[in-house]
Amino acid sequence: MAHARPPADGAQAHDGGAHGAHEHGAPGLHVHREVGRRRLVFVLGLTAAFMLVELVGGLMANSLALMADAGHMLSDVAALGLSVFALAMARRPPTPGKSYGYLRIEILAALANGVALIVISALILWQAWHRFRAPEPIEGGLMLAVAGAGLLVNMIAAVLLHASSGYNLNVRGAYIHVLGDLLGSVAAIAAALIILTTGWLPADPLMSCVVAVLILIGSWRLLKESADVLLEGTPRDIDLGAVAGAIAEVPGVGGVSDLHVWTLTSGVLAMSGHARIEDLHDYTRILSDIHAAMHERFGISHVTVQLDLLEVYSIGGRDG
Repeated sequence: MAHARPPADGAQAHDGGAHGAHEHGAPGLHVHREVGRRRLVFVLGLTAAFMLVELVGGLMANSLALMADAGHMLSDVAALGLSVFALAMARRPPTPGKSYGYLRIEILAALANGVALIVISALILWQAWHRFRAPEPIEGGLMLAVAGAGLLVNMIAAVLLHASSGYNLNVRGAYIHVLGDLLGSVAAIAAALIILTTGWLPADPLMSCVVAVLILIGSWRLLKESADVLLEGTPRDIDLGAVAGAIAEVPGVGGVSDLHVWTLTSGVLAMSGHARIEDLHDYTRILSDIHAAMHERFGISHVTVQLDLLEVYSIGGRDG
């Protein structure tokens, strides 16, 4: 048999387990998640209320920029609602059938938001193309007033979500939605000023295209990060070689193999691997040192390490 096992606790040591995934790394993470949830709920109500105002204003002013922004805000209402739901589900405890709980729902929500943003951007570009071909009269004064109010609302929402977006990919998806709305308001204001001062109607669909392209850039980044998490890729800020080096530096460790680091959900990292040791009787201290190194140097909250006796590898001719 290739793997030597310590007498009582077995060859594998888990720091976290299913329940630990919710607690490790944890006190600050739970606070950030709760703050993010409350802010999302407030922004959801604010966005839903102004969406109706902007839709009516866009129809009255016949402004594609305003109606596009209202359509984007409609998606925001759905996205924010999904984000709030995901955060609530992520707080549910693990079950035998869901040993990690529902943490990954946050990532699925972020992925859904990214897809929705791409679809909305495509619709805006399609409508803008028709407006370029056949410009329609626009009420610039009303458009300016509604866009100005929208800018204020979106600035408030962006400020509320900005801090939490750095800790949670799900909240970041909602934050990108809000930034898209903010840019939409800026574009609508610029288009309204151009129309009022020069009468150049294509300014309306032109600004809509600018917003659509900016939204596409943000949504692609969100999709890429979400996909990386779901594919259990190594987090961008983790150097796998440095992790292996930190384990190898622990006294008594003679080698490292089969090392993996991945993200369970925003702010919760996991690691598994094999460490080859010279003396099996020292396994308790070695495991403790490895766990401490992972927590302190890399912020990895869920650690699973299997200890293999170096002598077995030497006899079997295995290398790591």
